[in-house]
Amino acid sequence: MTRTAPSVPAAADGTPLFQLPAELAIDTNVARRVIAEFIREQLRQAGFERAVVGLSGGIDSALVAYLVAESIGAERLHCVLMPYRTSSPASRSDAETVVAALSCSSDVVPVTPMVDGFFGAEPEAAGAGPDGGTATALRRGNFTARIRMAVLYDRSVTWGGLVVGTGNKTESLIGYTTLFGDSACAFNPIGDLYKSQVRQLAAAMGVPAAIITKAPSADLWPGQTDEGEAGFSYPELDRLLFWRIDKRRSPEEVVALGFDPALVERVDRMVAGAEFKRQMPPIAKLGPRTTGVDYLYPRRRPGSARA
Repeated sequence: MTRTAPSVPAAADGTPLFQLPAELAIDTNVARRVIAEFIREQLRQAGFERAVVGLSGGIDSALVAYLVAESIGAERLHCVLMPYRTSSPASRSDAETVVAALSCSSDVVPVTPMVDGFFGAEPEAAGAGPDGGTATALRRGNFTARIRMAVLYDRSVTWGGLVVGTGNKTESLIGYTTLFGDSACAFNPIGDLYKSQVRQLAAAMGVPAAIITKAPSADLWPGQTDEGEAGFSYPELDRLLFWRIDKRRSPEEVVALGFDPALVERVDRMVAGAEFKRQMPPIAKLGPRTTGVDYLYPRRRPGSARA
């Protein structure tokens, strides 16, 4: 069957807001219903009524905030903005736009004192050791992501809500996440959506166009963008992952579809190399019943919810 290009919302000048490969188009109405019920059920099973989201100003966290607000009500959502001194001012303003649109509660927790307290203010070294002041941007970025998650889990106590994940399927598959940083959460509503599908659902839910169209960035250092750092575009990467993972096509088959052999090999290595990030830590089996090995009850057993 020949696929036709899906309809994509247009900007004011008539150009499409984003590129959506035909094979990645989803029924956004169905996705919204499924995810809304998923959010409500995860909270119910854990005995919570509220949720906490770390709002970066990017499309992933914005979409999650919209989804949570739609499923349980904005009054039960708390968003936390956690800028670092090198964060883009646009990131904070875009996050504030989302908070204003949803009318949810929020607060701002600058993480600069925490991160610089460990690494030191360049070139001064601090807790990170003699090379702390000159630590690479990647080290600082990963540490910042973990500090932000520590803040979110503290806010989950004061707000009385679960931390909701904001990572998409593309990032999870290639390992573009920080272990125990942005990948940590109680549950993840968009973890089975490729980046292209995140854009489609965000547009359907009314996420501001400025957030949908801006270059995706973890905002870990000035000028950093996901696609610039990785060296490929999300639509291309999403298509390749769709055919390799969802459709289980072999490397030879996807090359026959027009993908560059070097890209296929590289992405395959990334997916395989990131497998440890998608798994619970293995446990050396010594006893008769070992969690994660042969003690495999569902994540939340019946009756585990709080009274």
